[in-house]
Amino acid sequence: MMENKNILNGEYDLSAILVIFGGTGDLTHRKLMPAIYNMLLDGLLPEHFRVVSIGRRDKSEDEYRNEVRASIDKFSRNKVDEDKWAKLRELILYYKFDFRDHDGYPALKEYLDKLDDRAGTGGNLVYYLAVAPEYFETIVQGLQKGNMAKAKGLYSRLVIEKPFGKDLITARQLNKKLLEAFEEKDIYRIDHYLGKEMIQNIMVLRFSNPIFEAIWNNKLIDNIQISLNEKLGVGTRGDYYEQAGAIRDMVQNHIMQILSLVAMEPPVNLKTDSIRTEKLKVVEAIEEITPEFLRDNIVFGQYGRGIIDGIEVPGYVEEGRVPKDSRTETFVAMKLHINNFRWAGTPFYIRTGKRLGNYGAEIVIQFKDLPNILYFKDSNIQEPNLLVIRIQPNVGVFFQFNTKDFSTHHDIVPTKMDTSYANPSQGNTPEAYERLIYDILRGDSTLFSRWDEVEATWTFADKIIRYREQSNVKFPNYEAGSMGPMEAIKLLENDNRKWWNI
Repeated sequence: MMENKNILNGEYDLSAILVIFGGTGDLTHRKLMPAIYNMLLDGLLPEHFRVVSIGRRDKSEDEYRNEVRASIDKFSRNKVDEDKWAKLRELILYYKFDFRDHDGYPALKEYLDKLDDRAGTGGNLVYYLAVAPEYFETIVQGLQKGNMAKAKGLYSRLVIEKPFGKDLITARQLNKKLLEAFEEKDIYRIDHYLGKEMIQNIMVLRFSNPIFEAIWNNKLIDNIQISLNEKLGVGTRGDYYEQAGAIRDMVQNHIMQILSLVAMEPPVNLKTDSIRTEKLKVVEAIEEITPEFLRDNIVFGQYGRGIIDGIEVPGYVEEGRVPKDSRTETFVAMKLHINNFRWAGTPFYIRTGKRLGNYGAEIVIQFKDLPNILYFKDSNIQEPNLLVIRIQPNVGVFFQFNTKDFSTHHDIVPTKMDTSYANPSQGNTPEAYERLIYDILRGDSTLFSRWDEVEATWTFADKIIRYREQSNVKFPNYEAGSMGPMEAIKLLENDNRKWWNI
């Protein structure tokens, strides 16, 4: 799945300096540094490579490296090999800099130029913005004014974490600023969900198995459910969540990406833009968001106090940095249709929420029932065929089908064919950021969002956000530890269906 290639002498040249803005932050310590260590362990880091972590705090390079080591010990999927760590330690540098000061970017450029000469990284730069969204534009403007956005070597790339804007207007404004400094092909809008192994496996499952692609349509599929459920509350992120809510935090990005991969048509080839174009078509084919659609197909929720795993937990408005009269949704469920030949008439049910009764991310494809004329007539009620794609925590796929119960004369029972990627034969599978950082170095943007995808998902999400802001739902409307508001359960019961909690 390669399109943007960095090729020298017939091989991919991954040499680069990775510049992390927000080098002392939580994302860097919990995700980025452990990912870089595991890439080294797996032989995926190039020979000529450096990491420059930028932070405002006054600390020595040794102090910073020791902090990184502690983070890798705590968060890496592999235990630390002392020889490998000794090698990585020398590749990590700390640069004290307040990135809000645009006058300081020329000095940063001079520092990176000298480092490039010493390290032999060929002038290739990756700027990773592991900072709060309000600083994206500030840093990009600084890079532009410091003449740092233009490639000195093969490339100069910009990596931005979600959220990409807070609505369609702000997303367009931000994108305009980014394009003033970087070309679209060099902008990597990161959604870590797309780096998860099972998300990548959706296309493999569909397009390399004729048995699945042949039945992947409205003729045989009754409905598709996408659930991203969390047991945790907002914790210390109340101020962020107040500005986001479940729609901005999960639906506009993670869920729309999963939906488009599940429902897309086969691409003409595996080039980046071919895949992205088919994903975009799915979002553009979502049914019109009318007032009637919003009234009948959307449920919002906010958690109150409750019991999770035997422990009493506070309601959302009792969390830190959350106003007592907050109207922010911590749960959303919806039913929608994709109006094209493949999916017309097949409902897609979506839900995501915090403080729910179980934790997990999964896709459930429920197939249509057979006519009640043969075994079903005199037998017990049968479960439908299900194909379940588990994204987390138990990564894998299982298929549920019916077979005879050999302990009785007539009964039919559901049986599961189960495969799991959390087993010894699969090894310790890479985490999302390892795959995404490796793809950035390779110039493969398949798992990153193109601007027109982002624009289309914001167009969809904006209408739902405006409706939520105008609605008069009484919060809180579900207890922590439940599976959300009763209205979300009724949303499916009205169609004679149910949520699958597998």
